[in-house]
Amino acid sequence: MRPMRLDMAGFTVFRDETTVDFTDADFFALVGPTGSGKSTVLDAICFALYGTVPRWGGTRGLANALAPSATEARVRLVFESAGDRYVATRVVRRDGRGNVKTANAGLQLMPAGFDVTKLDTGLSPEDLGEVVAGTPAEMDRAVLEAVGLPYEQFTSCVVLPQGQFADFLHARPATRQQILVNLLGLGVYEAVQKRASERAGQAEAKLEAVDRILAGLADVDDASLAEAEAEVTRAHELSEAVAAAVPERDRARGAAREAHAALADLDAELTRLGSVRAPAGVAEVARAVAGARAGADEAAAGVALAEEREEKLRGELAGAGDESALRLLLRAYADRDRLAEEAAVVGAAVTAAAGEHDAAAAALASATAAAQRAESELDAAFRAHEEAKATDQAVALRAHLVDGAPCPVCEQVVPRVPAVPAGSAVARATAAGKAARAATEAAQRVVRERDAAARDLERALLGARARHDQLRGRLAELDDQLAGAAAVEALRHDLAEHARLRRALDEAAGGVRAGRDAARRARAALEAAEERLRAAWRDFDATRDALARFGPPAADRDDVAGAWATLTRWADAEAGRRRDERVGLAEAVAEAQAAAEAVEERIAAVFAAAGRSAGDDPVRAATVAVERAEAAHRRLVERREQAAGLREQRTGHEHQAQVARALAGHLRANNFERWLLAEALDLLVDGASGILRELSGGQYDLVHDKGEFFVVDHHDAGLRRGVRTLSGGETFQASLALALALSEQLAGMSTTAASLESIVLDEGFGTLDAATLDTVAATLESLAARGDRMVGVVTHVPALAERIPVRYEVRKDARTARVERTGL
Repeated sequence: MRPMRLDMAGFTVFRDETTVDFTDADFFALVGPTGSGKSTVLDAICFALYGTVPRWGGTRGLANALAPSATEARVRLVFESAGDRYVATRVVRRDGRGNVKTANAGLQLMPAGFDVTKLDTGLSPEDLGEVVAGTPAEMDRAVLEAVGLPYEQFTSCVVLPQGQFADFLHARPATRQQILVNLLGLGVYEAVQKRASERAGQAEAKLEAVDRILAGLADVDDASLAEAEAEVTRAHELSEAVAAAVPERDRARGAAREAHAALADLDAELTRLGSVRAPAGVAEVARAVAGARAGADEAAAGVALAEEREEKLRGELAGAGDESALRLLLRAYADRDRLAEEAAVVGAAVTAAAGEHDAAAAALASATAAAQRAESELDAAFRAHEEAKATDQAVALRAHLVDGAPCPVCEQVVPRVPAVPAGSAVARATAAGKAARAATEAAQRVVRERDAAARDLERALLGARARHDQLRGRLAELDDQLAGAAAVEALRHDLAEHARLRRALDEAAGGVRAGRDAARRARAALEAAEERLRAAWRDFDATRDALARFGPPAADRDDVAGAWATLTRWADAEAGRRRDERVGLAEAVAEAQAAAEAVEERIAAVFAAAGRSAGDDPVRAATVAVERAEAAHRRLVERREQAAGLREQRTGHEHQAQVARALAGHLRANNFERWLLAEALDLLVDGASGILRELSGGQYDLVHDKGEFFVVDHHDAGLRRGVRTLSGGETFQASLALALALSEQLAGMSTTAASLESIVLDEGFGTLDAATLDTVAATLESLAARGDRMVGVVTHVPALAERIPVRYEVRKDARTARVERTGL
C-alpha cells in the first residue's frame, strides 16, 4: 500500500480542509513541534482504511475523530496497491443527541490513469470509479482484499504508530507467526488442505454411491440377456397369431351387432306402437268448450243490460239539477234566520250601552266640577297660609325647628323647640291647607275613576255598533242571494230526489261490476276449456308425428276423439304384423352371437398358451406384450452399459479419493505451513540481523530460537540476550532493523496481494546519539534510494529532518492545524 493523497476536514486537530499530496514523495518526513498534529496524519491514513486508530483504543473512541465543537469529520485517502489505485472515504457525524456514528464509508477502484489533481475540481463520488464497498462492513472485507493486511498487521508492518514501534519485535511467537501467515498468504495452504479433504470426502461418497448402484445391477449377466431375447420372440409370435384371428372375430361381432340392432329396432317399434292410446276424457273436452262458450255469451249480454240501465240513471241525475247549488241555498236560508236573531239581540245591546254611556258622561262632568271647586279651595288655603306667615314670622320659623338642631337665625343649638301658641293664624292656615289638599286629591280620584268607566262604556258601545252594522250588511247580502230562489220546502224536495237517483245509480254500478266479474269468469272458463282442447290436439299430433315413418292414417281435425280412435286401431294392426317378424330375427341374433364367441375362445386359448391374459382388447394386449418385452430387453442392455460405465467411474473416483486424501494428509497439522514459516523467519532474521549490525556498528546480530528473538552482543564476548533486555536506543535499532527487513524482504516472499510498498516510522528519534542517528539516516536513505518503497518518518529532530529530501511541516494555531510541503 502506497498513499498518494490525503484529504482531511474536521478530523481531530485539522478543523479546516487540509490536503497532503504524497505524489513523488518516495522519502519524506513529517516534521513540526510536539503536539502539532504530525502523528494525526498517520491516524487519518489508518482511519480512512480501517475506521480506527491505535491511539483511540478501538471503535469506542470514534468520537475522537471529530474536531472540537465540530459535528462532522471527513477523511479521504487515495492509495495504490499491487498496481491498482483506490480511494477510501469515511465520514463521521454527531447527531442531535450527541451520539457519534459513521455516516458514510466507501472504497472505490479508480480508473487507470486517473489524475489525482482532478479531485480539486469537485468531482461527484460517482466519477471516482467503480464502487467496491459502500458500508462499514463491506469496507472491512474490501480493504483487506485491496491492501492484503488486516488492521493489526498494517499497524505493525506499514504504519508503525508512536509507542508501538517495537510491537513485532516483542510480540508473542503465536502472534508473530499469525502476522507472517497473513503477510506470506500461507493461509492458502490451510484452504488447500480443507479443500483436499472435502474433495476426498466427495470422491469417497461418489465411490460408495457407485458401489450401491452396482449392487443393484447384479442381474445383467448373459443368461438374463438370452432370456430377454427369447421373451421378445414369444411376444412377436403371439402378436402375429392375434393379428390373424382378430379380423375374423371382428366380422363375427359385426354380424352379431347388426342382428342385435335389427332386433332392438323392431322391439322399439313394438313399444312405440303399443303405447298409442287415447287420453282419458278426450270426448268430454269438446263438450266442455261448447258449454263454456254459451256461458260467456250469456254473461256478456247481462253486462250490456246493466250498463244501459246505469247510463239511463246517470242522465236522469244530471237533469235533476246541481245538488251543491241546492245545498248552498238551503244553507243561505239558515244563515239569514240565524243572523236576523243575532242582529235583534245586538241592537238591544247597543240601545242599553248608549244609555249607560250617557249616565257615565253626566257623572264624569259632576266629578270634574267638584274637583275644580276643591282646587279653588286649596289655592285659597295656600294664600291664607302665606298671609299668616308674613304676620307671624317667628311662628313660621319655629315650624321648621327640631330638637337639638341649630337656629337658622342665631346659629345656636335649640335643645327643645317651644310649642306653637294656641290660636296662631299660621296653625289655622296650615290645618285649612291640609284639609283642602285632602279634598282635592279625593275629587281627582273620583274624576279618574269615572273617566275610566266612561271610556270602557264608550269602547263597548262602539264594538256593539260595529257588530250590528256587520250583521246588517251580511243580511243584505243573503237577501240578494236568495232573491228569486225557490222556497225551502221545494229545495228540500229536490235534494231528496237527488238522493234517490244517486242510490239507484250506485245499485246499477254494482250490477255492472258484478256482471263484468261474471263475464271475466266465463271467458276464463272458455279459455281453459279451449286450452284443454288444444292440449289434446297437441298430444295427438306428437303421437302421430312419432309414428310418421310408419305411415299413419290422416286425421279429422273437427273430432279429436274420432282421430284418436282411428290412430289407435291402425297402431294395433301394425304391432301385430311386427310381432310375427320378431320370431325369425331372434333366431338370427343367437346364431351370430355363437359364431363371435367361438372366435374369442380361440384367441383366449392363444393367450393362455403364451401365459398371458387377452383382456378386453387382444390386439392391444399383444402389442403391449411386445412393447414390454422389447422395453425389458432395452432396459437390460442399458443396465449392462450403465454397469460398464459405473465400473469406469468407480476407478476414477477411487483414484481421486486416494490423491485428495494423500494431499490432505501431507498438509494436515500445518506441517507444510510451519516449514514455510520457519524458512520465512530465517530469511527475515538474516536480513534484519545485517541491518542491525550496520545500525549498531557491528555490535549486535539478531537471531531467533523457538519463535523468540535474541541479540548477540559482539562487544560482550558474543553474549546472547533477550530483546526485552535491550535499552531504549537498542530496542529502537532492533525494531527498525526488523521493520526494514519486513518492508524489504517479506513483500517478495508473500504469495498473496499483501504488498509492503511503503513504511512509515512514527518514533521519537531524539533518544539516539548523533552517530547512531547518522547511521539510521544513512540506512533510511539507502532503503529509499532503491525506488521500490516509500519511506516516511515522523520526527522532531532537525538533524534527521534536514537529511530527508521531502518534508511536510505541520503547524497548529488556535483554530486548526495545517500541512505545508517543503524541500524537493
